[in-house]
Amino acid sequence: MLAFPVAAMLLLLGVVVVEEFGNYRLAARTDRAVTLDLAVQAVSQEVQNERGVTLGLLAGNEGFRAEIVAARQRVDARISSVRQLIADDGDLDGQVTEALEQATALTGIREEVDGGGAERGEVFEEYNEVLDELREVYFALDNAADATMRLGSESLAMLNLAKEASAQQLAYLNGVFSAGGFEDGEYLRYVRLRADLDAALAEFDEYATPEALAAKDRLFGTAQAQRAAQLEARALRSGDGQTLRIDAQGYWAAMSTVLDDMSKLAQTIGDSLRARAAVLLDEANLRLAGLAAVVLLCVGIAVYLGTIAAQSVSSPLAELADEANRLAGERLPEAVRRTAAGEATGPPGAVRVADRASAEMRRVADAFERVQATAYALATEQAELRRASADSLANLGRRNQNLLRRQLGFITKLEREEASPTGLANLFELDHLATRMRRNAESLLVLVGAASPRQWSRPLPLTDVIRAAVSEVEEYRRVSLRRLDEALVAGSVASGLAHMLAELIENGLSFSPPDLDVEIHGRLVDAGYLIAICDQGVGMSVDELERANRRLRGEGDFLTAPARFLGHYVVGRLAAEMGIEVQLARSAVTGVTARVSLPVGLLGGAAALDEPAPVSPAAALPAPALSAAPEPPVDWPSLQPPEPGPFAVEVDYVVLEQRPLVPAPRRPSHADNGHTVNGLRRRTPRAQRPSIEPAPALRPEPSAPVPDSPEAVRTRLTALRAGIQRGAGRDRHRNQ
Repeated sequence: MLAFPVAAMLLLLGVVVVEEFGNYRLAARTDRAVTLDLAVQAVSQEVQNERGVTLGLLAGNEGFRAEIVAARQRVDARISSVRQLIADDGDLDGQVTEALEQATALTGIREEVDGGGAERGEVFEEYNEVLDELREVYFALDNAADATMRLGSESLAMLNLAKEASAQQLAYLNGVFSAGGFEDGEYLRYVRLRADLDAALAEFDEYATPEALAAKDRLFGTAQAQRAAQLEARALRSGDGQTLRIDAQGYWAAMSTVLDDMSKLAQTIGDSLRARAAVLLDEANLRLAGLAAVVLLCVGIAVYLGTIAAQSVSSPLAELADEANRLAGERLPEAVRRTAAGEATGPPGAVRVADRASAEMRRVADAFERVQATAYALATEQAELRRASADSLANLGRRNQNLLRRQLGFITKLEREEASPTGLANLFELDHLATRMRRNAESLLVLVGAASPRQWSRPLPLTDVIRAAVSEVEEYRRVSLRRLDEALVAGSVASGLAHMLAELIENGLSFSPPDLDVEIHGRLVDAGYLIAICDQGVGMSVDELERANRRLRGEGDFLTAPARFLGHYVVGRLAAEMGIEVQLARSAVTGVTARVSLPVGLLGGAAALDEPAPVSPAAALPAPALSAAPEPPVDWPSLQPPEPGPFAVEVDYVVLEQRPLVPAPRRPSHADNGHTVNGLRRRTPRAQRPSIEPAPALRPEPSAPVPDSPEAVRTRLTALRAGIQRGAGRDRHRNQ
C-alpha cells in the first residue's frame, strides 16, 4: 500500500532533479562556451591583422614587410593557445577543432605571397575564407535559459561581426591606399564592406546593454577612430577613380587602435557573461544540493516503512524460499533422474510451509506443488518415451543386423560359385555395400545402448582389426596403411574397435579431397597402442575441435544434436564402453588427425614388424569385414627370415607361419591370389582355382641349354611380351 505514494513522490522529485541538473549543465556549458568564443575571436583578430599587412605589402607598400613576420608569429601563437585550451579542458569541441584545421590554409597563402606570384584580390578572398570558418563556430550561447545571458551573447556576436567588417575594411583600404586608388570593381566591394559594418553596429545597438552602448560610443569617439573615419570618408568620395594620396601606414595605425578597442569591449562583454554564468552555476549547485537532501530523506522514510511492513512476512517467505530451492535443486532433479534411469520411485514430497504462514504464502506453496507435479509427470512421460524409442530402435537394429548377416553369408556363397570375373567383381561390390549396411545397423544399436553379438573369445591381430575397419568404408581404395606395429587386441573389443575405426576413417575420407589418401599409423607406446588416422582436408577451427572432442568423450545427447554428428556419438559411446580415449587434433600441415589410444589392458601381446613401404591402394578390392562367427586364435611365433625358395601355400587371411619348402605349382597366368596393398585377401572364384598337388622337395634337374640363335631369341621375346599384355589386361578388368 505504501509503494504507490512513495513511487509517485520519488517520480516527481526525479523530474525536478533532472530539470535542475539540466540547468546546472547549461550554466557550466555557457561558461565554457564564452571562454572558447573569446579565444577564437583573439585568433580572428590576429588573422585580420595579418591580412591587412599582407594586402598592404602586395599593393607595393614595402613599409609593411618588416611587420609581416611578427603578424604571422602572433597568429600561430594564438592558434597554439586555443589548441592548448581545448587539450587542458579535455572536452574536444568538434567545431573549434575543425575551424583550427581550416586555419592551416594560411601556410599556403603565406608561401604564395612570399613567392611573389600572389594577386591582391585573391589573397583577400583566401584570408576571408579562413576567417569565415572561425566565425561560423556555433557556441549555442543564444540557448541559455537566462535572459541576461541571451542578450549578452547576442550583443557579443554582433560586436564580433562588426569587428570583422572593420577588419575587412582596414585590410581592403590598406591595399587601396598603398596602390594610390581604387582599381576596377574595388570601389563597389568597399561599399558592400561598409554596409556590412553599419548593419552589424545597428544589430549591436539593439541587443547591447546600456553599459555596452556607452562603451561603444566612447570607442568611436576617440581621436584615432575619428582619424580613421575621415580617411574612410575620403575613400567613399573617390568612386570616380581619382588618385588617393593617403598615408596607408597612418590609416593602418589608427584603425588598428580602433580594432584593439573593439576587442577590449568584446572581452568586457565576455567577462560579464562568464560572471553571470558563474552565478547561475552556483545557484544550480545550491538547488541540486537541496533536492538531493530531500530525495535522501524521502528514500530513508520509504526504506523505514518498507522494513516495518516486510517484517511481518519475511520469516515465512524465507522458509518458503528455502523449501522451493530444495525442491528445485535437490528433490525434483533427483526424482527426475531416477525416473529417467528406470528406477521405481514416486514424486517428491509436498512443499512444506510454516503454520504461521499467511494465506498468500499457502497459495504460493500450492502453486509450487502444482509446478512440481507437472514437471514430474512430464519427466516420467519423457523417460518412458525414451525407453520405448530405444527399445524400438534396438529391435529394428537387431533385425537389420540379422538380415544383413544372412545376406552376407549368401553373398559369400555366391562368390564361391561365381566363375565370371565381372560377376565376381559385382558380388564383391555387393558384399562391400552389405558390410557397410551392417555397420549402420550396429551404429543404431550402439546409440541405444544395446550390445553387439559379434565378439571373440581370444585376442586378434590388431592389423586385421584395422583392415576390417578399412573394408567397411566406401572409398577404401583411398586409405593408405603406413607403419603398423603388430599387437594383439582382446577379442571382446575387436568388433567395437573395428566399428569405431571405420567411423573415424569414413569421417576423414568425407572431409579430404578425392585425390588424396587418408593415412593410418599404429605405434606401440608406453601407455598401450596409439592409432593415428590422418586426413588432408580443410581442417577444423579450435571451437569446432573442442565441440567434436566433447562428443567423442560421450558428452551430450545424440537425440538433440544435428544428424551429421551421429558418427561422433557412436565413436564416443564405443570409446566409453571399451575405455579407449579418442581425440581430434590439427595435423602438422593440413587436415585433422584422429588419435585412438588403446590402454594396455586391451592388448594381448605385441611384436614390432619392419616398416612396410607405402604403396597406393588404388587397385585393392575390399575384403569382407569380421564375420559374425568367432575366428580361431592366431599364434604369433617369433619371425625368422625365410630361406630362399618358393612357397606353395594358400592363405586365407594373414598367416605368418613358415611352411616347408616345396616347388610352387603352376598357376594360370592371369590369376593373382595375393593380398591388396592394405593386406586384405583378394578372392578367387572356386571354378578358377587349380588343384594343387604338392610335389616332393627335390632339387630340379638342370635344364637343357637354350638355343641362342637370333630367330630363337626373337621368338622367346615375342611370346614374353604377349603374355605380359594378356596378364595386364585381365588385371585391369578385375580391378575395375
